Amino acid sequence: MKKSALIIFLSALLSGCFSTPAVEVSNICHLMDEEVSWYRAVRASEKKYGSPAHVQLAIMYQESRFASDAKPPREKLFGVVPWFRPSSAYGFAQAKDETWDWYQLKTGNKDADRDDFEDAADFVGWYIKQSSKLSGIAKTDAYNQYLAYHEGHGGFNKKSYLAKAWLMKVAKGVEQNAERYKQQLNQCSSSLDSNSIWRLF
Repeated sequence: MKKSALIIFLSALLSGCFSTPAVEVSNICHLMDEEVSWYRAVRASEKKYGSPAHVQLAIMYQESRFASDAKPPREKLFGVVPWFRPSSAYGFAQAKDETWDWYQLKTGNKDADRDDFEDAADFVGWYIKQSSKLSGIAKTDAYNQYLAYHEGHGGFNKKSYLAKAWLMKVAKGVEQNAERYKQQLNQCSSSLDSNSIWRLF
């Protein structure tokens, strides 16, 4: 193998090992214009499950800041020594092992990866649909969708969130972001839909 070809091969191989860094989002249109495959993924999930793209994006932003390998911070032993993580949550959607297993079983998407944005978007869209079926939450209701996403359907149905003022505050932030993303996407969706890269897929 020629040296130049080897370098290209190794570069492509190693690029898959790097995580997507956390990002701050002031305008979702800018991010979706840069990450066309992400836009395609949330729109596909929206079409498949009827789960609004802006609600999906607001949940994922809250959970991972769009970092592919996001994990909960480690707890501290004696307040100093890094210890175990509080849960198995991982990836763009911060899905726990058991919830991801449930998703894979029910959808048949056994090759899905939590650090793949397309799979994460499909998972979030699917979960929003489950929350609509199991907890009677409108798919457009970002506030209660996030509470069910965080607490699980059993916890949400028992109103466990009422004892967590901090969580309800976070859910309110998700709701506000979802509304902002909705307004922004309404302004740029036609441009994103006609994006030349988008048309290649």
